[in-house]
Order: sequence, then structure tokens, then C-alpha cells
Amino acid sequence: MAEILVNVTGETCPIPLVEVRKAVKKAQSGDTIVITGTNQASKKEIPMAAKALTLKVLSIEESEGIWTIKILK
Repeated sequence: MAEILVNVTGETCPIPLVEVRKAVKKAQSGDTIVITGTNQASKKEIPMAAKALTLKVLSIEESEGIWTIKILK
């Protein structure tokens, strides 16, 4: 089980979502995808996209304007 890091800090839509989709394609079943970013719209969109792809959102945390979303494939 691997952890795939996706850093989209400073990026705006649709780049964070595009990068997450690329990571999901690369990930194996059981891998964790960890996304960090600053765009608030993406913070809402990424979990919705994950659910649409039947992936499990493990956590959504935010500290000092930088959020981290963990998704299990």
C-alpha cells in the first residue's frame, strides 16, 4: 500500500481536480492519495469527485489556510 502525494497549493480550478484524477488512475487498490492545496472551491470539489468515483474520503483537515484531503482507493 502506497501513499501518493498531490500538492496543488496555489493552483485554482480545474488543475487540482485534474491532478487528483491522474493520481487516482496511477493508484492501486488500497493506496492512499494525500492532496494538499489552498483553493477553497477545490476543497469542496475533490471530496465530491472522490465519492462520485466510489472512493473513500478518509479525512479533510485545514491549518493556516492549507487543507489536506486523504482519499483511499
